[in-house]
Amino acid sequence: MISLNLTGTTRLNIIIGAPIAQVKSPGGVTQAFTDRGHDAVLVPVQIDGAHLEAFLTAATAVSNLDGIIVTVPHKFACYDFCASSTERSRLLGSVNIMRRRPDGGWHGDIVDGIGFVGAVRANGGDPAGKRALQVGAGGAGSAIAMALVEAGVGSLAIHDTDVARRDQLIRKLKTLGRGEILAGTADPTGFDLVANATPLGMTVGDPLPIDVSKLTSGAFVGCVITSPAVSPLIEAARRRGCPTSTGIDMYNALQNSMLDFLLADGGSR
Repeated sequence: MISLNLTGTTRLNIIIGAPIAQVKSPGGVTQAFTDRGHDAVLVPVQIDGAHLEAFLTAATAVSNLDGIIVTVPHKFACYDFCASSTERSRLLGSVNIMRRRPDGGWHGDIVDGIGFVGAVRANGGDPAGKRALQVGAGGAGSAIAMALVEAGVGSLAIHDTDVARRDQLIRKLKTLGRGEILAGTADPTGFDLVANATPLGMTVGDPLPIDVSKLTSGAFVGCVITSPAVSPLIEAARRRGCPTSTGIDMYNALQNSMLDFLLADGGSR
């Protein structure tokens, strides 16, 4: 249970997105700061794309703001605002976390993939050697796809309704020189691992991101959605006997990596 003693020396961190109501991290990250003996909080901020640049410019002037966690749909735009970033962020052109550099600018990373693969493993799955299908090639999807390739999938098929975005991600991943990377569809037939990196399921009435009738009971299904805690895709996959991981599982696997990054010293591009 969080026990806060907010003072003028408390350090500020924010999580930005649109929408933002679905995020679960403010309480957990704030508690983790406390557990590490760090006087800091994480606060949710809803900001749309039209106002993002002005907001980030103003936020940079807030000298007690140490970190920014980035959620949908700002991961590509926030990368452009970073003065430096990690190698994986540079390859993908996106960030989901930013920390203040000593010079006042921002250093970015994207760690969604670490969380997704960690959640798969925590629930008994192993990407190594698997034939994987991923739906969604956005900011989180790009990081998850990269992490799956680095975790040793035998092949990775990527499906996205934005064909240009899908093909751009495939080109980037092929530069890693690992596994077979190709375009996919919403048909999961023959795949050992299925990853949903889209927001489909957050809103009542959303279609499922894949044709679940073609899932086999041995296929592992993972999802990034945190609200609802068990997405419609995960519910459907469990009814078919599939092992699964949820967006909450992903966040739990990710939290320590986010804290490590936020509390580290700055970096350089």
